[in-house]
Amino acid sequence: MSMSVWLRRKGPVVAIEVAANLVAPALIYALLRPRWGDVPALLASSAPPVVWSLVGLARHRRIDALSMIVLAGIVLSLVALAGGGSVRFLQLRERMVTAVIGLAFVGSALIGRPLIGPLARATVARESAEALAAFDARRDDGTMRRMIMVMTWVWGLGLLADCAVSVMLIFTLSVAQYLVVGPIVGYVTMGGLTVWTVVYRRFHARRHAAPAP
Repeated sequence: MSMSVWLRRKGPVVAIEVAANLVAPALIYALLRPRWGDVPALLASSAPPVVWSLVGLARHRRIDALSMIVLAGIVLSLVALAGGGSVRFLQLRERMVTAVIGLAFVGSALIGRPLIGPLARATVARESAEALAAFDARRDDGTMRRMIMVMTWVWGLGLLADCAVSVMLIFTLSVAQYLVVGPIVGYVTMGGLTVWTVVYRRFHARRHAAPAP
């Protein structure tokens, strides 16, 4: 798919996502903070990202492993927001969503049940029945299991690193600055992990298909 075709198909969705997760929260906080104060304004600024996540779930109309992780993230965010407290503490509790998901990846790898397995299967299931059958046929293959384990470790450690950087930024930047920089760090992390996953899968596929020497 060329860049122009991708922009025509995905451009509007990406623009709305950026608006909901970056522009709208920063704007809402800036407008409401002088009248409401830090904590109420920060609570209000969290509404667009939560609504966008719920819209995404409604659009897919499917509950699978990936949807469950998104839903768990929404629930954890709402619990953190409902707890109140200081602005910094509220921001830290929001980052616990990323930490919990990262720890879930690492923990699943440690017990030998890598979480990337069901997530990959859910993604393949959206493509076609033939792709799902091919995935299931190779699920117990040693090479496939190693690939899934590596991917689980990379995603888990990547999310934990994102959380660590975000915590550092929370104590370094102002609330208004973090509302802009924080989502950018998240996009860079998710984008980097996604690109790495695509490259790693293609490398693995070429290497697996190569004839034995």
